[in-house]
Amino acid sequence: MTDSIMSKAATMEIPINSNGDTGTLPEDDSLEQDLQQVMVSGPNLNETSIVSGGYGGTAEGIIPTSSIKGRVLLHSLSLIPDIFSVSSHPVIPPSSSVICHITSQSHDYQGSNMHHSSSSSSVTAEEMTRGVAVEKLETMKKWGLNTYKCTKQMISERFGRGSRTVDLELEAQIEVLRDTKRKYENVLRLARALTNHFYNMVQTQHALGDTFADLSQKSPELRDEFGYNAETQKLLCKNGETLLGAINFFVSSINTLVNKTMEDTLMTIKMYENARLEFDAYRSDLEELSMGPRDAVAMARIDAAQQQYQVHKDKYERLRSDVTIKLKFLEENKVKVMHKQLLLFHNAISAYFAGNQQQLEQTLKQFNIKLRPPGADKPSWLEEQ
Repeated sequence: MTDSIMSKAATMEIPINSNGDTGTLPEDDSLEQDLQQVMVSGPNLNETSIVSGGYGGTAEGIIPTSSIKGRVLLHSLSLIPDIFSVSSHPVIPPSSSVICHITSQSHDYQGSNMHHSSSSSSVTAEEMTRGVAVEKLETMKKWGLNTYKCTKQMISERFGRGSRTVDLELEAQIEVLRDTKRKYENVLRLARALTNHFYNMVQTQHALGDTFADLSQKSPELRDEFGYNAETQKLLCKNGETLLGAINFFVSSINTLVNKTMEDTLMTIKMYENARLEFDAYRSDLEELSMGPRDAVAMARIDAAQQQYQVHKDKYERLRSDVTIKLKFLEENKVKVMHKQLLLFHNAISAYFAGNQQQLEQTLKQFNIKLRPPGADKPSWLEEQ
């Protein structure tokens, strides 16, 4: 009762103007201004409540703002702590300790994200490296197993213990090709030797012609004789250079036929022979497994051997077909090329030693052979620099 009377007396001592403003106390003026600012710019006070005191306060400290008007507002504000009279802002800024705590949490979160991303990238790189290593190991394992089987099959064939797949017709064609290549290599070697010797002879004729021409100028009594011989050597040198062009073309064509066309076919034949050896190796392996026990493990191994056998059989048949086709086209190309080159060689040699310069030049035109001018093989002064 005494507290009620004291609160009424305190309320009666605060003078209020007709507009609701205080007239005497400056503290009351600032308090009223702060409340007006909260009412204008702050949260909706009609829907909120102001809690007075601590968490253990009584129910009297909860004031519904919808009932605050005029003197009742000032009377109720007497129960609110002095926090509203200390600051003129409705929002209390967070303390520095709170800011530091939030910042440290943010940095910790970012650091944990960076650590997680770096750890995940390292795990991915490790998995990739491990996958590559496993793949290489599997490749080496397959290569070692295949090499062992092929070596075993080769030794068995050498000692007559193992059987081999033979295509008699194809093997005969391959043997003919190898023999033909050896003979054509001999022709190529002799043609190159002829080219070198004939080139030296042409150079000698050229030097001899220059010497005769020089002597015809210095020996008046033998001018005509030296002149005739100089002109003859120069004519022979010119025809010899024409013949050299024809022989060089012949040598180039034979070289292409032997070292490119035939060599390409022989490389395919080598691949075919390797495939034949692998096919026989896996065929023998399948036959050995088929003669063994028929339990579950053996049947699984037989199925795997059957698959490998089928794979190598398909490879063998495919390469055998490729070799057959290449041998056929090689024979046709060889006949066509050698017919042209042998005709060129015969006509050029005959025209040269018959002294028929016109026929020799016509032979080169017939086979579209263009002679290089003297000194064309030498590099220019710019290339030498």
